[in-house]
Amino acid sequence: MNKAQAFTLPGTSISLNRMGYGAMQLSGPHVFGPPKDRHAAVAVLREAVDSGVNHIDTSDFYGPYVTNQIIKQALHSYPDHLTIVTKVGALRGPDGSWYAALGKQELIDAVHSNLLNLGVETLDVVNLRVGPPVTEEGGSIAEPFSVLADLKRQGLIRHLGLSTVNQTQVDECEKISPVVCVQNLYNVALRNDDALIENLAKRGIAYVPYFPLGGFTPLQSSTLNTIAASIGRTPMQVALAWLLQRSPNILLIPGTSSVQHLRENLKAEELKLNSEMIAELDLIGAK
Repeated sequence: MNKAQAFTLPGTSISLNRMGYGAMQLSGPHVFGPPKDRHAAVAVLREAVDSGVNHIDTSDFYGPYVTNQIIKQALHSYPDHLTIVTKVGALRGPDGSWYAALGKQELIDAVHSNLLNLGVETLDVVNLRVGPPVTEEGGSIAEPFSVLADLKRQGLIRHLGLSTVNQTQVDECEKISPVVCVQNLYNVALRNDDALIENLAKRGIAYVPYFPLGGFTPLQSSTLNTIAASIGRTPMQVALAWLLQRSPNILLIPGTSSVQHLRENLKAEELKLNSEMIAELDLIGAK
């Protein structure tokens, strides 16, 4: 992994390699229940860290609980250089449904649950997850974010972030406590956050796109396929490389339950797209 590509979270000494790992796919189908092969899930996590990944994204509502428990099994006691970012703000129903959990006690319980299942005394970074499909888009989030800010003052959380938010909500939360990262839906085909990325970059705040490869349905693009074929890479490697070149504050967390796919994803950091390729890829999101 190219260690030169790193980003320091604002107001911290945390330097993250820009290619991280998203642990969502380590749970069962539809992010619910246990994985078919727990040993394979453990192997992917260990391979990621051994390959230089120092940023893992997770949540206790993946599974629920399962993903964090697998992370603990695979990596505890954690390397000093490893940063684990988790999320609160949602819960899972017994049928696998998702629903909002933004009440004060729900957030407190979620933080303590993440602490327990990860096996730590303090969480590195906690993102407040709001927005669709968990809640309606927009609106004030000062009240739930203030709950997390209080838990941060108590020493249970080191740093705070946001997920599925807009610029107004980021500004609102920054007045309460520093925001070190924003995690929203964004990829080469879904470009609604272009302006937000630019604004966050000016303020030194990390932008972490979830579903960088299209989500539960992979990106489908003839442009991606053509460029990938011309340089002997996979379309997904090209999509990740485009994100890395999009803005220096973008940190990637592609997820996979396969060691082979993990290795393919990590190789995207070595790929440099020329200006003509970038221009063609830019047009995908403009269509």
